[in-house]
Amino acid sequence: MKQIIPTLCLAVWIALLVSSCQTGQNDQTTSAELKTGTWRGVIKSPGGELPFGLDIAKKDDSTYQVYVINSTERLKMDDAILRNDSLHIPMRLFDAEITAHVGDSILTGYYTKQSSNRIVKMDFSAQQGVTYRFATNSEAPKTNITGKWDVYFYGDSDTSQAVGVFNQNGAELAGSFLTPTGDYRYLAGSAQGNAIQLSTFDGSHVYLFKGTTADTGNEITGEFWSGDRGYRKWKAIKNEKAALPDANTYTLLKKGYSTIDFTFPDPTGKNISFQDPKYKNKVVIVQILGSWCPNCMDETNFLAPWYKKNKDRGVEIIGLAFEKNKDMRVSGPKIERMKQRFGMEYDVALAGVNDSTASNSLPMLEKIKGYPTTIFIDKKGKVRRIHTGFNGPGTGKYYDEFVEDFTLFTDKLLAE
Repeated sequence: MKQIIPTLCLAVWIALLVSSCQTGQNDQTTSAELKTGTWRGVIKSPGGELPFGLDIAKKDDSTYQVYVINSTERLKMDDAILRNDSLHIPMRLFDAEITAHVGDSILTGYYTKQSSNRIVKMDFSAQQGVTYRFATNSEAPKTNITGKWDVYFYGDSDTSQAVGVFNQNGAELAGSFLTPTGDYRYLAGSAQGNAIQLSTFDGSHVYLFKGTTADTGNEITGEFWSGDRGYRKWKAIKNEKAALPDANTYTLLKKGYSTIDFTFPDPTGKNISFQDPKYKNKVVIVQILGSWCPNCMDETNFLAPWYKKNKDRGVEIIGLAFEKNKDMRVSGPKIERMKQRFGMEYDVALAGVNDSTASNSLPMLEKIKGYPTTIFIDKKGKVRRIHTGFNGPGTGKYYDEFVEDFTLFTDKLLAE
C-alpha cells in the first residue's frame, strides 16, 4: 500500500525546515570553515549527474549569500546558515532546502523538497573552485544545434509539443524549451561528438536533458529527467519556422462574458475585489500566479518594476495567487515572502489552490490552463486579452518580443 503522509506532518516538516534556518544563529557554534567563491554543485538524478553553479559569499560569522548559476542567470537563494559542520541553504518559497556537511573544499548532503504528499530527497555534493558544468573530453562537437526546433516529449500515455531554442558556441550550449504554458527557464550544458547535455536547478525545477544528434545535424533524440521520478523521451527536428499556438488565444472567457469579477482575501485579511474604487476607470492587469512557480517569478521580476514605473499612468495590477494550501496561515507567509523578494507594490490575494478546482475561483474563464496567466482589462472593465504562460529571459529573443508586445499593448489601452 502506498504510504500517504498526512498534511499535518508536512506542515510540521515545513515549520521545522523554516525554523532551522531562521533560528540557529543564536544557539549555534560554528566549527567548520566554508570556503567562498565558485562551486560546482551536483544533484544525483536518476539520469546521472545534474550539475549547476554556485556562488557563495560570506555575510557574517554564520550567514552566507548563495546564488545558483544557470547559464546567464544568477538566482539569489535565501540566506544560508552555517551551523557546526553543516551548511543549510533554504528555498522557502519552494518548501525546499539543501543541507550539506562542510569538508575541505567539498560539500556533501541532500536536497529535500515537499512535493504533493511526499518529500523528495536527492543526494547533493559540491566542489569549490570547479568552473565547468558537465565534464568534457577532447572530442569536438560534430554538429551545431543553434536555432529553433520542433520538439516532442513522449510519456507513457501522452505526447506534448514544445519549441526548442538553442545557442551553441563551440562545446558550450544554452537554451530552453517553450511550451504553451511557459518555458523550461535557463538551461546550460555542453556538446561533444554527437552528445548533448543540458541541466537546470532553481530550487523547484530539477531538470536533466541528454540527447544524441544525427550526423545530418537536423534531428536529436534524447531523454529528460525531472526531479527524482519524472522521465520522458524526446525528439527534436530542426525547423526555423517552429511555433506554438498564439498565447493570447489559449485561455478564453466563456461565451456571454466580457469581463471578470472576484473578491479574495490578501494575507492581512483584507478583501481584494475587482469592484474596489482603486480599480475603477483604470487599465487593470490581473496576474494569475503561484509563489511555488518559477515562471511566475520570472514574470513578476518584469511586472514589479514595470508597475513602479507606470502606476501613475492609470494602471493597476492585481495578483491572484493559487497556492498549494488554501489555509491562509500556511500560504499567506509565502505570498508575503514573494512580495518582499520581488518588490511587489501591487495587491496579491489568495484565490485558491493550484489543482483541478482552480478554475472554480474564476468561473467566467473556460479553464485556467497554466501559470502564469495574465488578463488585460481596459478602462471600461472589458477583458481585452488573456495571455497564457510566460517566455522568461532564458528564452532570449522570445522574452524580448514579449516585453515589446506587452509595452505596446498596455500603451494602447492607456491611450484609449
